[in-house]
Amino acid sequence: MSYLLIVMGVTAFVVLLFVNVPYGRHTSSTFGFPIRARVAWFIQELPALLVPLWLLLFSSPGRIAYLPNQVLIAMYLCHYVHRTLIYPFLIRGGKPTPFIPFALAFVFCTYNGYLQTRHLSHFAMFLFLLLHTGFILWLAGMIINVHSDQVLRNLRKPGETGYRIPRGGLFEYVSGANFTGEILEWTGFAIAAWSLESAAFAVFTFLVLSSRASQHHRYFQFLLFYYYHTYLNFTCLLSGTNLVIDI
Repeated sequence: MSYLLIVMGVTAFVVLLFVNVPYGRHTSSTFGFPIRARVAWFIQELPALLVPLWLLLFSSPGRIAYLPNQVLIAMYLCHYVHRTLIYPFLIRGGKPTPFIPFALAFVFCTYNGYLQTRHLSHFAMFLFLLLHTGFILWLAGMIINVHSDQVLRNLRKPGETGYRIPRGGLFEYVSGANFTGEILEWTGFAIAAWSLESAAFAVFTFLVLSSRASQHHRYFQFLLFYYYHTYLNFTCLLSGTNLVIDI
């Protein structure tokens, strides 16, 4: 199952070299009927909570009595409690999500929720030094991720449309601070868990989110060029000079 998750990540990475992720600013009716953003986020992330809870309650988790296993499961659940029960209801407006990316996210959350929780609750054993190091990285990543989401939500006032370039926090250094935070989060989780299953999750996250971050960076570059070009044209028009830009 872990190798399949890595294959899924590589496949997604290759596809995203040619196709923008079809939701948010890149949403498209080509990929299925639209689902409201809040509803889509809540439902697609829900299996990442329900599947682990089902495994913990109705299977025989032989390793759950050990503190490191409990900590790792709590780290995983903490992320998805936020993603499922908090984040969707903080979305302001948001473009609808087409059905196909919604369905793929639902399948991933189901598959990965089973993979991670099954390993952590039934088989995993840990090195405490790696657990501590990974936990610190995971916590830093989650803080960056949550803060970056807040920055993005506050870009527009209620009723406003259009896109703005985010500022503040890690956005001062990278275009996709929210993606960077989540990549760091699951890298820390993989170090703490030190297993093929968690490594596969981290690799999948890196491949998919780095592709999305690259798409966002190119979009922000376009915005900067467009507005800079428009400003220079307007300035030159007022001054009676001609504008020539060599790209």
